[in-house]
Amino acid sequence: MTKHHGMALIAAMAGALVLAQSAGGARAAPSDPASLRPSFLKFTVSNLPAMQAFYEKAFGMQQQKRLDNPGSTEVILTSPAVGADLALVYYKDGRKLTLGNANGPIGFYLQDVDGAYARAMAAGATSRSAPRTGGDARVAVVSDPEGHDIELLHLD
Repeated sequence: MTKHHGMALIAAMAGALVLAQSAGGARAAPSDPASLRPSFLKFTVSNLPAMQAFYEKAFGMQQQKRLDNPGSTEVILTSPAVGADLALVYYKDGRKLTLGNANGPIGFYLQDVDGAYARAMAAGATSRSAPRTGGDARVAVVSDPEGHDIELLHLD
């Protein structure tokens, strides 16, 4: 999907959301469709302290908020750079987690792919693809300690 098509899809979804809210009595501000951006990504994890430590060490993320609910604990991590937050959720019922194959990696745009790759590996990541250059991009892929893929990307 091209960036243009992706933005058109997001705009169409935002328009549908405004219509649905209007039909139900709730009103979105007129600027909502223009400002609609992904705000967070959520990973369900089996070891919350270890996964929080990994993302803090590997990518410099910091805890923004911790939500202790009766059935779950959620930690919202944010980056010093502007972007989407990462929410890590741990369900207290002991459910067994399995990774599916219908999702893509979390992606980070970076200036220094090689440095980020080295920090991730030092923090406990597994290499899926060492840093390489292809066209106008430098890219690497690692997996966090629980197997979630992370794409590290620099575009010229």
